[in-house]
Amino acid sequence: MVIFVFTGDVKMNKILNYTFKNPEYLEIALTHSSYAHEMGLPGYKNNERQEFLGDAVLEIVVSNYIFNKFKYMQEGEMTKLRAGAVCEETLAKATREINLGKYLRLGRGEEHTGGRNRSSILADAIEAVFGAVYLDGGLEAATDFILGILTVHINSLIGSFKTRDCKTYLQELIQKKSKEPLIYNIIGETGLAHNKEFVSNVTHHSVVLGVGKGKSKKEAEQNAASDAISKIDAAGIN
Repeated sequence: MVIFVFTGDVKMNKILNYTFKNPEYLEIALTHSSYAHEMGLPGYKNNERQEFLGDAVLEIVVSNYIFNKFKYMQEGEMTKLRAGAVCEETLAKATREINLGKYLRLGRGEEHTGGRNRSSILADAIEAVFGAVYLDGGLEAATDFILGILTVHINSLIGSFKTRDCKTYLQELIQKKSKEPLIYNIIGETGLAHNKEFVSNVTHHSVVLGVGKGKSKKEAEQNAASDAISKIDAAGIN
């Protein structure tokens, strides 16, 4: 059984990239109910309450990020993306990447049956940590913390489901200011015949707006349009 000293622990702060003003929040976040039961701790000393709070904070942070980042998405698409971002599989994967399971306080039974690497326990733990950061530093700190861990996972999910036609949306954006058509060019091609990867760019007035890769020319063009949309959003010129 791992017993971890939390107060002022520099290593833990480095792992999480967040320094707790009140380390007790972190201690509770990493205390599984099985450990609390074995040690005779009161119910509020396990991570279930903070998990409840962290789940709600996670939902609003991810929803806000998706709403502002992917302006071409309809409600159904945003719902799918959020569901993928906050699901057990994604949260457990993100938790493993920072090796948080190593520091969980588990009861002997959970320890012996592989609880330290069980997806459900890891996902619950990271949600409890989200709640802990919210309690310790407020919504702004929780937002920075959550997105620091999950942004790469959210963005990687874009290609896992059918989104709105990015080419159409990009054309709508451009037509607000110009009637000049967008031009897509296949600028690269790699791989064997059965496993090719294409590279496309999209230009407007001979200026490259975005570049994308794909297993087909169509996918590469869609990804080039998506890249252009992201850059336009980031520049705030739409």
